[in-house]
Amino acid sequence: MLRLPPLRLLTVFETVQRAGGTKAAAGELNVSMSAISQSLRQLEEHVGTALIDRSTRPAGLTAAGEILLKAVIENRERLSEALNDIQALADPASASVTVACTVGFATYWLMPRLEAFYLDHPEIPVNVHTTQQEVPRLGQGTDIAMRYGDGRWDDGTVEQMFRELVEPVCAPSLAERIRADGGSLGSAFLIHVDTSDRRWISWQEYLARTGQKAAGSAKGLRFSNYVQATQAALSGHGVMLGWRSITGDHVQNGLLVPAGLPPLQPNNAYHAVLSHRSRNRETAAIVVDWLRAAAQPQL
Repeated sequence: MLRLPPLRLLTVFETVQRAGGTKAAAGELNVSMSAISQSLRQLEEHVGTALIDRSTRPAGLTAAGEILLKAVIENRERLSEALNDIQALADPASASVTVACTVGFATYWLMPRLEAFYLDHPEIPVNVHTTQQEVPRLGQGTDIAMRYGDGRWDDGTVEQMFRELVEPVCAPSLAERIRADGGSLGSAFLIHVDTSDRRWISWQEYLARTGQKAAGSAKGLRFSNYVQATQAALSGHGVMLGWRSITGDHVQNGLLVPAGLPPLQPNNAYHAVLSHRSRNRETAAIVVDWLRAAAQPQL
């Protein structure tokens, strides 16, 4: 059996992929870029194969790297969930409410609204637990899960927050260039997010369902999550499929604008699921009610 690599090497590997590169990871971990590169090579030596495809710009993952990254993320999430469960057992009378959601939803929808929630309910601390799972688990220490799907779950009380809407968006400067080019995507990079969840619409599916030409679809930028993709769009690097839960506030604030293509409404929606096992069910219900009211303009 292969000996497990040191935890610090796995931490560096995961941080590089999540942060979007060695420079950002070096800043987050407060180490030099050369130390990041050395750790990645040590990890590759340990597993006996290349994990980083250095022939591409930006560097991507090899097939082995994809397998390892998935395992690291899944095990990190399980450990976080276990610690949350242990904390809940140790402090069952805690008045705090724990909300589980994806990184993208937390970053672009939930966190910007929590400040207003605290103004209304300063007595209720809300813990946000992010996960790569599109349908976050309702473990022992989780009171609410924010989920995208059809709402047919039986592990909690389901409240619909808002219907999703998908529309190509980009930075205003790029939108002007697209209009000058006759509205064609042929001259623009398309920003792709690689996900195994079939509920999330890809560029290929969007173009097919809206009857658009696939020009430019092969010339694109690929990212592993919507946070990285959104930052690329904000920087003017390409056109992304904007999901209301992720890019809606940016569009409202003018940081991103519609690229001039038709919107598409998926069959699924965002829901808040209040766990049947919540130890603070009444307090958690206050959070759900407030979030549903905050989501009303998006229904």
